[in-house]
Amino acid sequence: MLGHVSPMLKLAKVLSLRGLLVTFLTTEHVHRRLSAHDGVNSCPGFFIRSIPDGLPADHPRSAGRFMEVLVSLAAQPQETYRDLLVFLRHPWPVTYAIVDVFLPFVAEVGEKLGIPVTTFGTGGPCGFWADFCIPKLIEAGEIPLPAREEHPVMESFLRRRDLPTPCRVKDFSDGLLQGIGAATQRTTHRRGLIFNTGEPLDAAVLAHIRSTCPVTYTVGPLDTILCALDCPPGSAAGPLSSSSPCWWREDRTCMTWLDAQSPKCVVYVSFGSLTVLSRPQLLEFWHGLANSGHRFLWVIRPDMLKEADGASNIPAELAEATKEKGCVVEWVNQREVLAHPAVGAFLTHSGWNSTVEAISAGVPMICWPFFFDQMVNSRFVSEMWRIGLDMKDTCDRGTVGRTVKAVMEGERADDMRRNVAGLSGMVRECVDEGGSSRIHLDQLIEDIRAVSLETSAGMLLGSHCG
Repeated sequence: MLGHVSPMLKLAKVLSLRGLLVTFLTTEHVHRRLSAHDGVNSCPGFFIRSIPDGLPADHPRSAGRFMEVLVSLAAQPQETYRDLLVFLRHPWPVTYAIVDVFLPFVAEVGEKLGIPVTTFGTGGPCGFWADFCIPKLIEAGEIPLPAREEHPVMESFLRRRDLPTPCRVKDFSDGLLQGIGAATQRTTHRRGLIFNTGEPLDAAVLAHIRSTCPVTYTVGPLDTILCALDCPPGSAAGPLSSSSPCWWREDRTCMTWLDAQSPKCVVYVSFGSLTVLSRPQLLEFWHGLANSGHRFLWVIRPDMLKEADGASNIPAELAEATKEKGCVVEWVNQREVLAHPAVGAFLTHSGWNSTVEAISAGVPMICWPFFFDQMVNSRFVSEMWRIGLDMKDTCDRGTVGRTVKAVMEGERADDMRRNVAGLSGMVRECVDEGGSSRIHLDQLIEDIRAVSLETSAGMLLGSHCG
């Protein structure tokens, strides 16, 4: 969920800093998690509201049960969302809504109230387009996937195992498969579509998307824009804070540890906020990292293991190897870690936010995607952009060790570093004044203001006529 909340919250803050009155709506569970670790702040013109998600307080809301959250939210009566949007008219009217692509039921309520709605694709364009193609794949009889390895979703670029995980189902009537395909298709009925990316990074896929969603804004990387707006050069940190929202308290000791390391000698390891590992998988990764010969900084969340006691009784040789070469923490400021000169590679779950942050920082990746669009993102990292290696669907110690060594010191390592440095420069140009992301952000804000004036006038007329 943090992968969806983070870019939405950053966009809300950016719009607020640009002078719009913004209310950020989330669930009570998410609001509690953010508030517990100072991951979200408000200021004049920026407000946060929350609603129940319909699940009991002790529900884990983890990756394995992620769909239960969406199903519960979708099951809430439309009156709940309608009454909320009406309530939010105070102290000012709701004149425009930006809604997560996977919450189409909220968008539909807004539209019934006459509120213009734009969709935010919180993942990347490549994952969105693969999801968008699902109904066509079903119609063509391609899902369940046939025996052949290649698939023409993106001009034969993607292999079967590179498609989003819902495509791996054996029954085309699977609710998750149908739901994701339908949700992305509905974006064609919205006012526009937003992505947290830079235009040149995804130009080929964006051309496909704009053939069906012509009004598509690329406004990323949002954290870079937010940082520039919230704390310009020479100023102190602004009231909204440009750092990413936190699920857990950050461990700052890792920065001191990184300061003591040589340039580009550390592998940063983080599997995001939802990925879960079994104890055997954890140990395979641990052996592989220890055997690679490289130092590593590893984020192991308190809820990352499937077994409650899975972190206990780590073999003595691994504990010793970690003491000599590694640093293990519960959570970090990822943007800050990736920017540290000691970090030479990123072992990642290939979530879109992590992928964009690594590209912005110029850090090559070792990809171990867990689910959904991460499968597509990792393929783009390895074969489209050539800024890392993909080891999806396997995590044996030999593969982990060899892949880490290949990215850190292999014959392609210099090429990957040059490629990611080039992309990093392109992305920085996007967010500079006059760059494509700034231009698209200005266009989005102009559209919001123009439509809001029309909506406000219509609401005023309605009140007088009533």
